[in-house]
Amino acid sequence: MKRQHTLPAKLIHWGFIVLYAYGLLKQIDDLSQLEDKALLLFEVVFACVFLVIVLMRYFYMRRFETFQGASIPVPKAHKILAKTVHSLMYMCLILLPLTGLMIAGLYTRGYTNEEEILLGSVLGLHSFSAGFSLILIAIHIAAAVWSRIKGDGVWSSMVPIWNDEEPTTNPTILKIVAVEDRAYEKIEEMISSRKN
Repeated sequence: MKRQHTLPAKLIHWGFIVLYAYGLLKQIDDLSQLEDKALLLFEVVFACVFLVIVLMRYFYMRRFETFQGASIPVPKAHKILAKTVHSLMYMCLILLPLTGLMIAGLYTRGYTNEEEILLGSVLGLHSFSAGFSLILIAIHIAAAVWSRIKGDGVWSSMVPIWNDEEPTTNPTILKIVAVEDRAYEKIEEMISSRKN
């Protein structure tokens, strides 16, 4: 029996996607919109809720293996790469609400000019976190799809559709997987040679 993520893990994973997408869709277009006290309050509450949920998700999900459900051995270098992407994603997802709260705080204290160094720096970090999180999420999705194509079982442990996967027998995919595995072996050799 393949190891599945728990129902709460799946709900947290997929529910957070809805929250993140909502955050992207409802974002403000111009800093002057924060003059609307109701909108400012909503943004602060949303950022606080977002931050609490991200932290809850982080502490809950870290108890699971990175490659939960894998039916084949996962190279150590691949695990390190995946954990790095996940860690960077969490960093961005924590920075988003934190910098949003900082922007709101600075704005209410009279920092309204985006050219000011302090406000401009926080806005820049907020924008960077948003853009970088999208890149990392795209990498995460691509890796999940690749996992499904390989049929290694990781996809089925989290995704509720298209999950009748079996290890691939496609010769082209198997050749690509062999190249991928050799690349991870080379990375592991480089890491171990640096340690010695």
